Amino acid sequence: MSFINKAFLTYASGLLKGLDRTRRYPFEVQMKVFRTLLKGGTDSAFGSDHGFSKIGSVEDFQRQVPVRDYNALYPYIERLRSGEDYVLWNEKTRFFAKSSGTSSGKSKFIPITRTNLHGCHYGGMLRMLANYVQLYPNTRIYSGKSLTMGGSVEPDLSGKSFSGDLSAILLRNSPAPAELLRVPDRKTAMMYDFHDKVEIICRKYSKANVVSFAGVPSWNLIMLRSVMEYNNARLLTDVWPHLELYMHGGISFEPYRAQYDAIIPPGSVRYFENYNASEGYFAFQDDPDDKSMLMTLDNGIFYEFATLKELSDAKDNGRPVPTRTIEEVETGVPYAVIISTTSGLWRYLIGDVVTFTSLTPHKVMISGRTQLFINAFGEELMIGNANAALAAACKKHNATISDFTVAPIFIEGKLKGAHQWVIEFEKAPEDVEAFADTLDEELCACNSDYEAKRTHTMTMERLHLTVVPEGTFYRWMESRGKIGGQNKVPRLYSDLRYVDEILGI
Repeated sequence: MSFINKAFLTYASGLLKGLDRTRRYPFEVQMKVFRTLLKGGTDSAFGSDHGFSKIGSVEDFQRQVPVRDYNALYPYIERLRSGEDYVLWNEKTRFFAKSSGTSSGKSKFIPITRTNLHGCHYGGMLRMLANYVQLYPNTRIYSGKSLTMGGSVEPDLSGKSFSGDLSAILLRNSPAPAELLRVPDRKTAMMYDFHDKVEIICRKYSKANVVSFAGVPSWNLIMLRSVMEYNNARLLTDVWPHLELYMHGGISFEPYRAQYDAIIPPGSVRYFENYNASEGYFAFQDDPDDKSMLMTLDNGIFYEFATLKELSDAKDNGRPVPTRTIEEVETGVPYAVIISTTSGLWRYLIGDVVTFTSLTPHKVMISGRTQLFINAFGEELMIGNANAALAAACKKHNATISDFTVAPIFIEGKLKGAHQWVIEFEKAPEDVEAFADTLDEELCACNSDYEAKRTHTMTMERLHLTVVPEGTFYRWMESRGKIGGQNKVPRLYSDLRYVDEILGI
C-alpha cells in the first residue's frame, strides 16, 4: 500500500468505524441522527411552527410534522431564497441545489447548509472512497487525476445566496487538496456551455494521468467519445491507460453498459454506483460483486419509508402517510423514501422508490420514482422494470440503445391501451418488430401486473415502438436548455407530452 493510501485511510478511519456501526447497529445510529436533527431544527422557524421543543420521540415527530413534497415545503424555501435566515435549520443557507425536476418539469431549489454540504454530501463521498481504498489497498486513484464535470452556479433571488447544479456547488466549495487531484480546473468544470467544456477537456487534459471519473452515464459518454475522437483513439484506455474507476449515478447504468464496454475493455475499469441527489448522499455500492448499495445511516439523514399504496391511499383520503423507520422495513417491498436532513428538509418526500435487498446490513436498489412510473391500466410499470426488460431485449438482439422514453396511449375510447416506446439506437436490431416482441415479453417476465393486463390483450395491446434517428434525444434536450449537468431524459411519463415533442424534432 502506498504512503498516500495509508494516510488517507488513517484520515478516514473514523468514517470507516462509522460504516461498521451502521452495519451492526443501524437503528441506534439512526436514533442518534434523529436527536441531532431535532436539536438543530428547534431554533428554526419551522421548528417553532411544529413544536420541536416538545417532541420527545419519533412518534411525536410523526404526529406533529406531516410528510411533505417540494410544493408543500416551498413556502419555507421561498423565505430562505428571499434572504431570511434560520427558517428550516439553525444555520444560514447560502446555497440552493437546483434540481432538474425530472418528474414535474419544473426546477426545484433544495437548500444546502454548511453542515449538510460537509457532513452529508462530502461525507458520503469520503465514505465511498474510504471503502474503495480498503477494498483495493494498491489503488492508484490518489496517484493521478479524477475527471469530474460540474454545472454552473449563479446568484439567487436575494443576492445573499447562490443556486445551481449540486455538482457545481460541490466543486465551488471543494477543499484545496481535492482540487489538486481533480481535472479539469474549476473554472472549466463550472462553465455553463457543455460543448465548450468538452472541447477544453479534449484539448487540455488528454495527456493528463486520469485514473477515475464520475458523473451521469449519458453525459459522460458524450464527453468520453469526444476525447477518443480528438485523440483518434479506438479505446478510452488508449488515451488514459491508468484509468481504473468510474463512480456513476443519477440514472441507471444498465442501458449504457454495452456502450461503455465498447470503449473501455471489460475488466479494466471498476464500476461503482453512488446514490446521491440534491437532497443528500444516501447510499453507495460497497461490494463489487453486489450491485445493491449500502445505506449511509450516519451522515445527517433520518429515514422513513412508505409503500406506494400507503402513499396513494393517504393522498386520496386526505390522511397522514403511515411510515416506518429503518428498523421496520422488509426486503423486496418498493418503498417511497422520506427524509429529514441537516438542511431542514423535514419528512420530505424525495420522489425516489427503493427496494431493500438486505437488512444486515441495510442495502437498497433504486426501483424508480413515485411520479416516474406508468399505471394507466393498472400495470404499475416502474423504471427498474423498463431498464431490466430493455437490457434483456438488447442482449438477445445484439442491439445498443442511446436513449428512450415511454408513455401510455389509449385505444377504443380509453377502454384499452398500450405503451408507446420511443428508442434511439446506437446499434439497431436487425428486426425492429422482433425486438419489440422480445421487449414486451421481458416486461411481462419482470412485472406480473403488466403481464396480467397483457394476457389475451384484454386491457393492453403489445407495446408500440418508434425508432428515431441518431441525435434526436440530444437535440430535444438541447431545445429545452437541458444539456449536461444533472439533466435527465424522462424515461416514463403519464402522458404523451414528451413523446410528441421528441417525435416532432
